[in-house]
Amino acid sequence: MLAYRAAQPEPPDLRIGPTPGAGTPTGSSGTAASPADDSRPAGQLVARHTVATSTTDYQLVLVGSERIGRRGLSEAIGDAVAELRAIDVTYSPLRPNSLVSLLRRGEVAAEVYPPLADIVHRCEAMRVATEGWFDPWAVPGGFDPAGMIKGWAIERAAGRLRAAGITDYAVVSGGDLVARGRAPHGGPWRIALQQPLPADTGDGPAGTTPGSQPTTVTMMDGAIGTSGLTVGSRKVVNPHTGAVVERDSAAMVLGADLAVADGYATALFAAGPAGRDWFPTVDGYHVLNLVGGRRSAPGAAPPP
Repeated sequence: MLAYRAAQPEPPDLRIGPTPGAGTPTGSSGTAASPADDSRPAGQLVARHTVATSTTDYQLVLVGSERIGRRGLSEAIGDAVAELRAIDVTYSPLRPNSLVSLLRRGEVAAEVYPPLADIVHRCEAMRVATEGWFDPWAVPGGFDPAGMIKGWAIERAAGRLRAAGITDYAVVSGGDLVARGRAPHGGPWRIALQQPLPADTGDGPAGTTPGSQPTTVTMMDGAIGTSGLTVGSRKVVNPHTGAVVERDSAAMVLGADLAVADGYATALFAAGPAGRDWFPTVDGYHVLNLVGGRRSAPGAAPPP
């Protein structure tokens, strides 16, 4: 469930993008899990945890009842962290001995490992859905699902939280997040979205300072995937030309599944206005801002 509103006095629970007035992204990866207001309902527990892998940091915010207890929250975090670390070791495109790297070199078949087969299937489906603008097989060096795999990892970690009985949580990394259930204050998650400042304003390089007033999205069950938002993120390549894509603004996609939103965001960042041919989708994925020429996204602008 998603809703837009103008930035309000209430502090956000999560932020994506540069913090207004700070000149640098919030946190090391551009996304922050903020304590916001911890005036949580009686009998409710909140746990926050950050885990670093070889490629990125993940932040987890869990809300649980006294029935679950602090031990239950801790065990749920342990399960999610174990999943994220296992994915980093086993599927990271940057690790030479990962299954993705072995697949790239033709040393394994995807069908032998069901999670790897799932990654490949999702990439194939996204390539078709975006008319080839998301194409992990077109990047230098061969198959590289980096434009989707972080969202896939977060969704799998979220699945571990649900299996542990946690229904209110957020998992965030860089410009990507999943938020479900209720925030620590008892209401929907309040997420502040901040576009980076365009490069031609003369106030610093793109992506290092905030642009306009942030927009707040309230969410109880959904995901936000972005591309081109955080400083130091991997370059997006135009799959049709092989050229690195440079844009003044980021692509932000909202929808139900983060792996899908992540893939669409990567494709939209590469395609720019050409993305209007296949986006937004009939199954509810839409953008907050479309990259290229600082244009508004088709059919996705927040209501006044």
